[in-house]
Amino acid sequence: MKLSERKKAILAAIVETYIQTGEPVGSKLLATKLGFQVSPATIRSDMAWLFEMGYLEQPHTSAGRVPSHLGFREYIDSLMRCKPLTQDERREIDSLFNVRNPDPDKLLEDAAEALSDYTHCATVTSSITPKTVRIRRIKLIAAGRNTVVILMIASNGVIRNKVCRMDFQVTDQLVEFFNKFANARLSGMNIATVSTSYINSLSIVLGEYSRIFTPLLVAIFELCKEINDGQYYLSGGTKLLEYNELNILVRDLLTMLEKRDTLQSLFTLEGDDFRVIIGKENQSMELADSSVVMTQYNVGGEPAGTVGLIGPVRIDYAKIIPHLEYFAKTLGDLLTDTFELHQ
Repeated sequence: MKLSERKKAILAAIVETYIQTGEPVGSKLLATKLGFQVSPATIRSDMAWLFEMGYLEQPHTSAGRVPSHLGFREYIDSLMRCKPLTQDERREIDSLFNVRNPDPDKLLEDAAEALSDYTHCATVTSSITPKTVRIRRIKLIAAGRNTVVILMIASNGVIRNKVCRMDFQVTDQLVEFFNKFANARLSGMNIATVSTSYINSLSIVLGEYSRIFTPLLVAIFELCKEINDGQYYLSGGTKLLEYNELNILVRDLLTMLEKRDTLQSLFTLEGDDFRVIIGKENQSMELADSSVVMTQYNVGGEPAGTVGLIGPVRIDYAKIIPHLEYFAKTLGDLLTDTFELHQ
């Protein structure tokens, strides 16, 4: 049944008051907050209707009401009025990106930490590797008598390395040979096209050197896969311990957030550039008392990853959403500059 304008105003006032106080909202308090003349009796009648329709809940024996997850959904989809950022708020977010290290992974990791400190929520930043990313350079570095480091630099500025223990003595001649061989056949290749079959073909080409260098080629394949899979950074999980309403599930929630596969499926936007998942709308039981808010950021005009946060259901959506959108835009602009720097 469609909400009347008065019931919409009452529901919005209940949601916003509950977000501010965390306490059940009564009709007398509502009467003082509403900007039109409505008696407490009329408000009680409308609150009873909203309760019957599932928009409100009554905790314990309290005389007041709190929004249900359905009530929050109606508020976010139809009633919420986002608060535009002030110049001071924009400058505050800009200051979070005082970038000294242009490495994209470091930037994503720092962004997750900065966003967590700013919102007092658990935060996630993720990256999607563009399909155009190529291997820019491979470098084998001797790190000991039987130890080498393989360094890979991608065209989007991402740098990966892997330490390998060898069963032979590493010499300057072997390092120089492998560097020339690997860069001649892999430099400029699309990261996503480096397959196991291609690595096997390179091993065959090596002939008598195959036994020596195949482990290094396998390491290169693993680095390519790591870059192609993108990154996920979680920060501020322990901040969820600050919210009393999360006490029951918070330990299970923190355990869940340690699983990369779970994070990856949770913070994936397909066809949406913004999404809010409220409480029981989440498929995971651990998130039954939490909300997930996420938005997409772009690099060079293309979707490149997700910025999101996890907090209590009563977070201030009208404030958080524009802040998160501006944060994502700023992150995307910086990553675009970094990407262009490495072209």
